[in-house]
Amino acid sequence: MTRFAILAYDGIEPIDIGATYGVLSMAKRIVPDLSFHVVSRAGGEIVMANGLRLIADHGFDEAPAADILMVLGGPGWSQATEDRALLDHIRAFHAGGGTVAAVCTGGMILAATGLLDGRRATTKREIVPGEARPLDLLAERHGAVETVEARLVDEGDVLTGGGVSLGMDMTLHLIARECGAEAAAETARILEYSTAWEANRRSFAAV
Repeated sequence: MTRFAILAYDGIEPIDIGATYGVLSMAKRIVPDLSFHVVSRAGGEIVMANGLRLIADHGFDEAPAADILMVLGGPGWSQATEDRALLDHIRAFHAGGGTVAAVCTGGMILAATGLLDGRRATTKREIVPGEARPLDLLAERHGAVETVEARLVDEGDVLTGGGVSLGMDMTLHLIARECGAEAAAETARILEYSTAWEANRRSFAAV
């Protein structure tokens, strides 16, 4: 059984919870022994970007064991990089032997933990006018990180993914890695995402 924990905080992008929890929810039809839960600093209500509410299942202190911690992105990432308890939770999870995977600007949070130092990493590239490009910020603020433009970067026990909807590709990649390529392909099929997933793989490299 593979156990996923999804790390949320105020200001995550709603699509990021859909790209992770939503994909895992569909995958459970194919791999019934998958387990997954949402964890936050204190559990309970999280206010996502633009006001949608999410109820986290557990706080850090009483979260059940997991094999993979998925760190979500969204406009709240900047505040999250200053949350010592959140950063310590990620570090402790990794130090305990867990795999940490960031989607979108969750990569900025991983960089703040130091876990990306000496590694290759990616994050969100596309922006609206007036925004700072997160991939450029990653390079500017964290010189020990080798930034790359990629759909996702798999460094074994630390992974980072590109922006927004590419969180689906990250989740499918982890399903393939942990449960087999057939399980991931079948999950993509029932999500009606197979064509898009294949197009992404052809046009935007994984590292």
